[in-house]
Amino acid sequence: MAEGLGARAAAAAMLDVVLGEGRMLSELPEPEALAPGERARARRLAEEVLRRVEPVDRLLGGLMRKAPPLPVLNLLRLAVVEMALGAPAHGAVNAAVALVRQGNRTQHLAGLANAVLRAVPPEPALGVQKLPRWMRQPMVHAYGREAVAAIEAVQAAAPPLDLTLRDGAEAPAGEWLPTGSLRLALPGQVSGLPGYAAGGWWVQDAAAALAVQLLAPVAGERVLDLCAAPGGKTMQLAAAGAEVVALDVSAARLAVVQENLGRTGLAARLVVADALEWVPDGPFDAVLLDAPCSATGTVRRHPDLPFVKDGSEVPGLVELQARLLDRALGMVRPGGRVVFATCSLLPEEGEGQLAAALARHPGLAVERAAIPGVEPGWWTEGGGLRLRPDFWAEQGGMDGFFLARLRVPG
Repeated sequence: MAEGLGARAAAAAMLDVVLGEGRMLSELPEPEALAPGERARARRLAEEVLRRVEPVDRLLGGLMRKAPPLPVLNLLRLAVVEMALGAPAHGAVNAAVALVRQGNRTQHLAGLANAVLRAVPPEPALGVQKLPRWMRQPMVHAYGREAVAAIEAVQAAAPPLDLTLRDGAEAPAGEWLPTGSLRLALPGQVSGLPGYAAGGWWVQDAAAALAVQLLAPVAGERVLDLCAAPGGKTMQLAAAGAEVVALDVSAARLAVVQENLGRTGLAARLVVADALEWVPDGPFDAVLLDAPCSATGTVRRHPDLPFVKDGSEVPGLVELQARLLDRALGMVRPGGRVVFATCSLLPEEGEGQLAAALARHPGLAVERAAIPGVEPGWWTEGGGLRLRPDFWAEQGGMDGFFLARLRVPG
């Protein structure tokens, strides 16, 4: 395949599966025929298209009487996005036309692809893509239209990379955020960054890192990390000196946690089990529950999510979260604490869960904590911490999260 076509072809194939079959990018096998750098480029191109499907289709719709088959449409989308990102128009157009011509079922549409793409203005200005209704409507009710528009604007750009560092670790060049995370705008290959091999840091969104800061572990405490994979919070807890048990239902995902612990030289006991069935050998001082959720707060990093999910799973997730939270509350000693976390922007998976838990458990108290860099307006009236992608928008935003620290009666 001609130079430069491999990554584009792989990106278009990814789009065919995400937009045609409704599967997440994370579920797809790596394109083994490509070198690692080209694989990364393919994934990056696919993500950039997914951030702009709606405005690109609006532009293309004015240039065609009807949409072509999905494989051709995705190649057109890819070329338009490349041009919008500043790639030379002739290169993007020629590559798309060549790939259309190579397909047995699409080669007869090469002329159409050429004509349409040559009518696209150089570096076309694309608007911001809106979230689907099932996400957008409850968010508008909760945060207002202006806030949701700001969230969508942040999600239109590829996010920076955040690192959590151990004390004294070698740090790559980047921007220190107010809450202590290190942000890298153009990280390149993560494993090649200074300090990676020495295990002084790990990749973790700045919002996710706040869950452990809210828990405030103390050296020597016995702490349970429920639903622990991929392990960023486990490593934070271990780095603070806690005696950590990290539990996850997936052995494959816990293997990633073990790999990260090995690289960083940190220790935790790993348990493969269902949190609803596992019985600990004694109570914990604290439990961190990062519960399964809709992941609506992670669209800036997972732009495929709005095209794969439709919200139908949310009621089941809300029920599971409540059961897990009740389970977590029963695993701490009298006077112990639980941090409940979801990477969701839907109030029923955050503020609603907190209110319901307080109603179910008399004597349960919500606690705030003094966390450096956390702004007063991020705390809710109910005492939870609501984090949104449009916070720190000029620096690249953050994942959406809801966090709450609960103290059980002593």
